[in-house]
Amino acid sequence: MKITIYIVDKKSNDNLYTPLIEHYRKIAKPFAKVEVVELFTKDIAKAHDISPAEAQKSYTKAFERYIGGGYDIALDPGSREVDSFEFAKLLKDRNDVRFYIGGAYGLEGDFLKQCNNSISFGKITLSHKLVKAVLMEQIFRGLSINNNHPYHK
Repeated sequence: MKITIYIVDKKSNDNLYTPLIEHYRKIAKPFAKVEVVELFTKDIAKAHDISPAEAQKSYTKAFERYIGGGYDIALDPGSREVDSFEFAKLLKDRNDVRFYIGGAYGLEGDFLKQCNNSISFGKITLSHKLVKAVLMEQIFRGLSINNNHPYHK
């Protein structure tokens, strides 16, 4: 199984969350190859200065080359909240799962419609660096549930 997280975020050497993300990537290896792809283009930077709608369009443009061909899941605070067991069902029996995390202004409705599913981890706002870590933990938890690994208990 391959899982890819596409996120609108500047690449940085984050000493706080990077070790945690790498930890979850490593322990998930028996179940899936997990990769994080950070995207922040010049178009995104410019769009942030124009308007929230332009920013959302720039996120869609950055993601459009990746969507399709796998099971696409957008993280969106206005979408359906899922618990860990519902999350695990999204991963079950899939070969290629792709998660999309928009930038500061969220994702366009048109982009959400292109995805197979959209989910929320709740109504709170999380930083991009923290949401990557939370998503990685939930991916490992979901894989553990699906493979009867004791981690989730």
